[in-house]
Amino acid sequence: MENILIIEDDSDISNLIAEALKKAGYSCTQAFSGTEGLLYLEKESYALVILDLMLPGMSGENVLSKLREKQQVPVIVVSAKDSLDSKVDLLTSGADDYLTKPFEVQELVARAGVWIRRSASGAPSEQEQTLRYRDLELNRSSFTATVCRKPLSLTRQEFRILELLLSHPDRVFSKQEIYDYAWEDIYLGEDKTINVHISNIRKKLKAVTEQEYIETVWGIGFRLAGRK
Repeated sequence: MENILIIEDDSDISNLIAEALKKAGYSCTQAFSGTEGLLYLEKESYALVILDLMLPGMSGENVLSKLREKQQVPVIVVSAKDSLDSKVDLLTSGADDYLTKPFEVQELVARAGVWIRRSASGAPSEQEQTLRYRDLELNRSSFTATVCRKPLSLTRQEFRILELLLSHPDRVFSKQEIYDYAWEDIYLGEDKTINVHISNIRKKLKAVTEQEYIETVWGIGFRLAGRK
């Protein structure tokens, strides 16, 4: 489970963010000053930092500067400062994203998922180029797929969806997580888009084999069929 550090001095805002992120499947550490945030960063590794600018003790700008001296963890800045110059300065100084207060917490959660996946993704090793489950095989290097040794014609998003499921065969993925990974964009309730792509994948597999490869977990998302 990815751990996210929230550096925000307003306890109401911090708790709101933490609650939303936990519901999305993340764990959270909350710091209420810049100094406390840096202490956490020295002791632990985080998948993402959510950083306010107006902090007691040490400003968010200084926290970002000191953080970038040692780490490249993704940072989303949340601030009431809404001028273009402020945003440009922060992005130039090392922030990866910027949300202006007040913001929709669902958008923050979506952006968090995008940055965590971008940070975690990298070129797979030679041993990881091929993913297999039952008679389904994906080759990441050649961007090809086969089922029962027969070629499977997939769109980019269909390939990415299967790649995600096969990369973590025991995990249930929410629609938001699938969209973030397959489209590399912010999820804004694109349920119909995901359902259509899952349906298309199932039809293509069904044309070759009667085996079920994708299971719907109602109220949560999807996983590989037969995995518990």
